[in-house]
Amino acid sequence: MEEEKEEWGWVIDFLPYGKADQKNKERLVQLVGEKYFILLEGIAKQNVELKFGSRVYVGKNQRNEIEKIKRRIDYNELTSTAKAELEPTLKKIVEFREKDFVNFYNKAGPLSIRLHQLEFLQGIGKKHLNQILEEREKKPFESYEDIKRRISFLPDPAMMIVNRIVKEIEGNEKNYLFVKPKKIQFKDRG
Repeated sequence: MEEEKEEWGWVIDFLPYGKADQKNKERLVQLVGEKYFILLEGIAKQNVELKFGSRVYVGKNQRNEIEKIKRRIDYNELTSTAKAELEPTLKKIVEFREKDFVNFYNKAGPLSIRLHQLEFLQGIGKKHLNQILEEREKKPFESYEDIKRRISFLPDPAMMIVNRIVKEIEGNEKNYLFVKPKKIQFKDRG
């Protein structure tokens, strides 16, 4: 079985002169993957300026901004800037992939008799869970706005996803809904 790999990454830090403790000053970039939320460290091509929150291609074909992906990194290896940029960048990704995450609200199911996938989102208890299940049975949700309109007093559905992704990226979760746990290694393909 082929391992999951990211095709697109979103810039959460760019160090054009490398880290202070580096001998060879590589143009480092820290990224969060768009599909599996894998944290990556790469090297930017010369004469490329990367902006926080920008989307760059990291797949196996010709890359315009990224020279190579060095490795997969853990949350604790992120720079303080990357940690600060993570949540706003995840918000952009969750909005960019709205259809996927609205589909999660439409399709999420029980993990056991007592626990439903939706309950892993902070702000969803039994009352909201039942409302969501009833409403999606009548008609699938079409957007975050549709969810907000039909489920009373529900926190921002996009931010609930973002908050869960942050927790999963930080690690130590028993169940992962959106992030591929560390056992999947990223290998550069070129």
